[in-house]
Amino acid sequence: MEQILSLSPLTITSLLLTLGVIFVNGLTDAPNAIATCVTTRCLSVGKAVFVSAIFNFLGVLISGRTGASVTETVMNMVDFGADENLSIIALSAAMFAIVLWAVLAWYFGIPTSESHALIAGLTGSALCVSGSLQGVNSAEWMKTIYGLFISCFGGFICGYVICRIILVIFRNVKRQRAEGIFKYGQIFAAVLMSFMHGAQDGQKFMAVLMMCTGSVGKGQKIPPAVILLCSVIMALGTMSGGKKIIKSVGMDMVKLQRYQGFGADLSGAASLFVSTCLGLPVSTTHAKTTAMMGAACVNGHRSVNPLVIKDMALAWMCTFPGCGALGFVVTKVFMNIFN
Repeated sequence: MEQILSLSPLTITSLLLTLGVIFVNGLTDAPNAIATCVTTRCLSVGKAVFVSAIFNFLGVLISGRTGASVTETVMNMVDFGADENLSIIALSAAMFAIVLWAVLAWYFGIPTSESHALIAGLTGSALCVSGSLQGVNSAEWMKTIYGLFISCFGGFICGYVICRIILVIFRNVKRQRAEGIFKYGQIFAAVLMSFMHGAQDGQKFMAVLMMCTGSVGKGQKIPPAVILLCSVIMALGTMSGGKKIIKSVGMDMVKLQRYQGFGADLSGAASLFVSTCLGLPVSTTHAKTTAMMGAACVNGHRSVNPLVIKDMALAWMCTFPGCGALGFVVTKVFMNIFN
């Protein structure tokens, strides 16, 4: 408590804005983990949101205690310089820009990536503060590109392959029995997806909380209080909404049967697990939606709604330049006001 009271008002503001970003992440990003489970009627919206909140919480809590390679990647991705006051201003501006971007995406029901918004916002702020590319660690930043490849292409291919294997294994099983099996299988896969969302995204936001308090350094351990705080806020965000995102991802983009929902969730969770182990910051949205596309394509490409995919792809492509530019502009404004 004394440590918190000793922080400057600007540092406390940056912490509150970061908590706001974590909450919005739970609100807008976590619903991707449970969208298919709802639309295939394995769980009601209320039950699915509750389950997702619980396992998001556990994902953040356990990953923060057992390994935090993604946290280290994000902490080392940008450099705001030696001026502590300017660093806090830049962090506050980045978080403000990310919240604004995420709320707009939630309002329009677009499953944009808060992970990429976070990286873009931090990058834009770092570029503004440094005035050059010196503020960005290109080696760490490239891990985002590697993660993008794994989450998109890996998710799609894995989703397609898993569903193909299921069709072969269950070709002689009666439909009613198979539906019963995959109802529980999909609930299990959605639990895994929610857990891995918490593990992957929680580590990114714990990095920002560490940056707010100046606790940046190789091998730096995450304090238990930071882990618990991040876990609770993300879980609360998950329980607060997400129906618009569930509709966009689970109902409008593709039409899936239960075995396809199981394949998509399992594939998405697998790609998040691999990326997290490698320290690659990836998008849960990308991992899940591309896995769903791959699962749907076992019935032919007509099973996927091209108009919805086009809108999502445009939102994804706009996130890096859009949120990055927003982070740059907001940082410039904040610097003129507070510095």
